[in-house]
Amino acid sequence: MRQFDAIDTELLKKYSRPGPRYTSYPTAPVFSPSFGSGDFLREVQRTNANPDAPPLSLYFHIPFCDTLCYFCGCNMMVTRDRAKIRDYVGLLRRELAMLRPHIAEGRQVAQIAWGGGTPTYLTPDEIRELAGATRELFDIDPGVEAGVEIDPRDMTRDHVAALKDAGFNRISMGVQDFNPAVQEAVNRIQPEDMTRRVLDWARDAGLTSINLDLIYGLPHQTLATFEQTLDTVIDIDPDRIAVFNYAHVPWMKKHMSLIHPEDLPSTEEKLRILVRTIEKLNDAGYVYVGMDHFAKPGNELAVAQRNGTLYRNFQGYTTHAGADLYGFGITSISQFDRMYAQSVKTIGEYAARLDRGEAATHVGTLLTDDDLLRRDVIMRLMCDFALDKRAIEARYGIDFDTYFAAAFPRLQELVDDGLVRLSADRIDVPGMGMLVIRNVAMAFDAYLPAQLEKPVFSKTI
Repeated sequence: MRQFDAIDTELLKKYSRPGPRYTSYPTAPVFSPSFGSGDFLREVQRTNANPDAPPLSLYFHIPFCDTLCYFCGCNMMVTRDRAKIRDYVGLLRRELAMLRPHIAEGRQVAQIAWGGGTPTYLTPDEIRELAGATRELFDIDPGVEAGVEIDPRDMTRDHVAALKDAGFNRISMGVQDFNPAVQEAVNRIQPEDMTRRVLDWARDAGLTSINLDLIYGLPHQTLATFEQTLDTVIDIDPDRIAVFNYAHVPWMKKHMSLIHPEDLPSTEEKLRILVRTIEKLNDAGYVYVGMDHFAKPGNELAVAQRNGTLYRNFQGYTTHAGADLYGFGITSISQFDRMYAQSVKTIGEYAARLDRGEAATHVGTLLTDDDLLRRDVIMRLMCDFALDKRAIEARYGIDFDTYFAAAFPRLQELVDDGLVRLSADRIDVPGMGMLVIRNVAMAFDAYLPAQLEKPVFSKTI
């Protein structure tokens, strides 16, 4: 059953404006170099002094790739130097060992994620080594949610066995598009049979929770060709599907200049692809969970959304709202209740920090009371497509309409277009409004007006 009535592509086009993805609030442009290693360690000590400290979520950034995908917006580097990769695994182990004494005993790890780059560019032995070091130092919850991003190119059965041995129970694979012309244009040759073979290995090994990533807006894509990719993905039958809008930002990612703008689909074609994607995935039984994300109705993300417990962080949508997130490796981000901290960008600086016995913090920020309030409002809108104003008032001791008086004129256009409903007690984002939820959240962002003066963000549609 479809979640949306007829989707107005002209209305979506109207709201295709630059804006944050709200994997955090405040968003990354607010992070400052004035927040350093000492500030981060003080926050570690503060949170671990709390006897009721929440569980832990550990993120490991593996930045290496074998080849450059021209569409990539991640923090990554291409290398064939296996010694460099081996040394980096050693640095991750050192960072784990350095931070572990600052973390209180008894705090279990409820979530582990490896991202990149390409975590499976590690050898099977390196995968086992890093996972083993984590198990030696931390108390891992038997029901831990452990996810890893994989790339089927050059993967072997031993890689899959190593992931199983490492305790992973979820895998996420980038597909982007199965069309050969599109794959060639973005320098990612990944045939359907290769993808299916690795997923068969994973399922045989018991790694049955599978997410596939698609991207619309890539060169040479058309509605007809992308429908073929969707049919294939639906046949593969993953638990979750993420469908991202390609953001062509060569001024931020220089390698994107290798994609010729004249080969990109028009805005109108992109919107037609998006609308058809939603229709086909809904018809195939997938629920639109939130921005870009679809899941089967029984998947924990869909269940969490129905229960009002869905959350959003730097790994996207998650069911682990209360966990303290510790990031390991270059450019990784840590998040506690009142803090964000991002690590240094280069391996050289990362190694130098560890040599000095310092945290690898590069930038960060401490959250004010206003930040906490606005984060809560934005988070609930992004996850629930609704907001109980009275619950926010009770939680923070405010009069909602007075406190957020500046937000309502920004919402009025959305209200007039039928994308947002306002009442005395609630804000509801029904139907097509869910597709422009970033625009809705932007009304409550105190930092946004100044940030929009520079080309920092991708378009919301």
